[in-house]
Amino acid sequence: MQFWIIQILNSLAFGGILFLLASGFSLIFGLQRIANLTHGSFFMLGSYIGASLLREHTPGVDLWLAALMAGLLVALLGGLLERLVLRRLPGNPLGQVLVTLGVAFIISDACLVIWGGDPIPVPTPRAVARPVIVGHFAFPTYRLVVVGIAIAVAISLHLLLERTRLGAMIRAGVDDMQIARAVGIRVSVLFTCVFCLGAGIAGAAGVLGGPIFSAYPGLDADMLPLALIVVILGGVGSLAGAFIGSFIIGAIYTFGSTLFPDVAYFILFLPMIVVIAYRPEGLFGRSRA
Repeated sequence: MQFWIIQILNSLAFGGILFLLASGFSLIFGLQRIANLTHGSFFMLGSYIGASLLREHTPGVDLWLAALMAGLLVALLGGLLERLVLRRLPGNPLGQVLVTLGVAFIISDACLVIWGGDPIPVPTPRAVARPVIVGHFAFPTYRLVVVGIAIAVAISLHLLLERTRLGAMIRAGVDDMQIARAVGIRVSVLFTCVFCLGAGIAGAAGVLGGPIFSAYPGLDADMLPLALIVVILGGVGSLAGAFIGSFIIGAIYTFGSTLFPDVAYFILFLPMIVVIAYRPEGLFGRSRA
């Protein structure tokens, strides 16, 4: 029983990290129609920045502040990428994908040069390092905290999208970009805001995932395909789809890797194939036909 409880908790924590990564990806993809292949690199870069801040014992910096600082730095990088590069490739989806892929390679190589090829562990905050004991079962406290953070971010993003003027403009841009422009929404500014938001969440998620994954070369390549699967499964531009899809993929990945390691990737990609074949808009997406 202990094994199953721990694996369920691991899948929830992994799903929470996946949601933080996939939510921004889904918003960017839904609004700008850009498959932003730098998103996994933003996650890895945030993880390395957080690891450096904590390894150098920067005064007054703990994991939570490191996540905030890394998120802001990565958000700034994302805004520069959108403004200086992607803005010059309107109506060229292939060029945008190739550019984001190239930037992802640049970030990956830069991380390798700066931080080397060895994994850098990210320490768990002392306040949540001890497990929670309930009866005969021990629960890793930090993983419970990660699940709580993911739920809090999901609620915050929902309120942002549903209860604010910026959210109304984002939803209008996702539903019909041309009409949004016609009614006076500054879509170019909206693009930059959403790109910064998505990149910043990915960077902060990299720090929060550090105590679970560590920072290592190839982290971007490990996480990006999972975010793509979540977006396809849940539906482009759907926050609810990203949330539910993240926990579904988190459970499939965790239990598949543990119980069926030889066919783990087959089990992981099978739901995506079924969804593409029978519901291309995703479980929570809306058809644009």
